[in-house]
Amino acid sequence: MNTRNGSIPSGRRFWTRVFSLACCLGIGMTVGAQPLEAETLHVNADSSTITFALTDTVHAVNGTFRLKAGDVQFDPAHGTMSGTLTVAADSGHSDSPARDRRMIQDELKAHLFPTITFAPEQFTGAFQPHGTSVLQVSGQFTLLGKSHPITVPMNVVVTGDAVTATGTFPVPYVAWGLKDPSLLFLRVGKIVTITCKLNGTLTDGK
Repeated sequence: MNTRNGSIPSGRRFWTRVFSLACCLGIGMTVGAQPLEAETLHVNADSSTITFALTDTVHAVNGTFRLKAGDVQFDPAHGTMSGTLTVAADSGHSDSPARDRRMIQDELKAHLFPTITFAPEQFTGAFQPHGTSVLQVSGQFTLLGKSHPITVPMNVVVTGDAVTATGTFPVPYVAWGLKDPSLLFLRVGKIVTITCKLNGTLTDGK
């Protein structure tokens, strides 16, 4: 076969061109589809809020808890998460000091279990590095030293490196082992609704 007229390259030249073309395509694909890196959300405990709502036969009870600390690592490409959000069990506060003492001492037993935690493990939904994401975050919620699997719908807003993540979820506290605070003529709901508003900053890696 004649390879000098330029119409058909020799075997060595042919495979050299194929290899070069493959390298160029590979580089182009790498540049055009860079994988998302792992991220860390450093939660600012002072500017974040944890609120709760509970109904009884007379009125609704609303209050707050104090977030102690929380850093969360997550991989946007695989939906995996790690880290812990920690709440001080003795920080429960409503508009009744007497009720708060019962909640902290009798229901939450803060002297034995000083923290309430949520350890996220995975999420579904597309994380947007800019703007708003709607995610379903699953993990372990630990109360009275026992862990319970939960899934929290979260709205996550990213502006620069600032992040606000907001989620609301129910806690069936009586079914999970807490004392029922209902009295003879005062019936209290068996589910408390928790709302978290987490403010923090986002960084690459840990």
